[in-house]
Amino acid sequence: MSTFQDTARQVIKAEAEALVTLAESLDEQFDAAVTKILETKGRVIVTGIGKSGHIARKITATLASTGTPAQFVHPAEASHGDLGMITRADTVLAISNSGEAPELANLLAYARRFDIPLIGMTSRIGSALASQSDIVLPLPTVGEACGTGVVPTCSTTMTLALGDALAVALMKHRSFTAEHFREFHPGGKLGAQLSRVRDLMHSTDELPLAKSGTAMSDALLIMSEKGFGVVGVTDADGRLVGIITDGDLRRHMDGLLERNVDEVMTHHPRTIDPESLAEKAVAMMSLPSPQITCLFVVDTAGNLPVGLIHIHDCLRAGLG
Repeated sequence: MSTFQDTARQVIKAEAEALVTLAESLDEQFDAAVTKILETKGRVIVTGIGKSGHIARKITATLASTGTPAQFVHPAEASHGDLGMITRADTVLAISNSGEAPELANLLAYARRFDIPLIGMTSRIGSALASQSDIVLPLPTVGEACGTGVVPTCSTTMTLALGDALAVALMKHRSFTAEHFREFHPGGKLGAQLSRVRDLMHSTDELPLAKSGTAMSDALLIMSEKGFGVVGVTDADGRLVGIITDGDLRRHMDGLLERNVDEVMTHHPRTIDPESLAEKAVAMMSLPSPQITCLFVVDTAGNLPVGLIHIHDCLRAGLG
């Protein structure tokens, strides 16, 4: 077996064991930290230097994208003017495994001077960071996965996980939903996956619709004008009762222009409501027998057509 693989497994197991130890060590200080952040009128100012700084940036991004306003402040830059970014309405989350990072000194002193709540995340309870913090989130003292104790591995993994735990606890308390997440993350694959049908559909004035009894000659003009390759058929009350596709046209080529829409349409077409995820629309269009390229979007209360979503709309959004 590969020596490299042996090393990799040892590292991963060591970090997994560290996470179990962290989970078992959580106490009322974690509750206090969540409560303090919920009470914060401003932002969570996250800070750290070195590896802790890299982790702090990720925690900042996770907090911000899950409903907790947050900003990373580099502790060295803070000493050269960036302390002005921190207000009395904020709460500071300072991260240092040793708790003795000298770069944090001015920022911590600033927080104490202006009575800004300070949460410290450190593995040393007797450190300068812990002694100055209002709330301490302790990291269990465990060995690093490198075996020498000098390369941050288990400690950074625990720090990252503890930050994730804070963000998710806050998110759940605020009943933060996938829709809220999309508001903060409209781009990329995640944004596309959380798109609603209403975000991508064509509106009512673009819909290719014909009333029941319309001559096929007129329906073909509507199909050509709107450019979706379909025509929806509505009854006297405006409810969608059928759809005419290219397939329907081919099946009724003989005497097509002498027919009306009711004779050609497919009854009870697949439809979708505007609040469904756009991914569901893609799945419905991909169903066999037959595969289709668009769906009418209907008000489920009255089956009234309110939009149309085409497979090309979904592809442009990054779905499919």
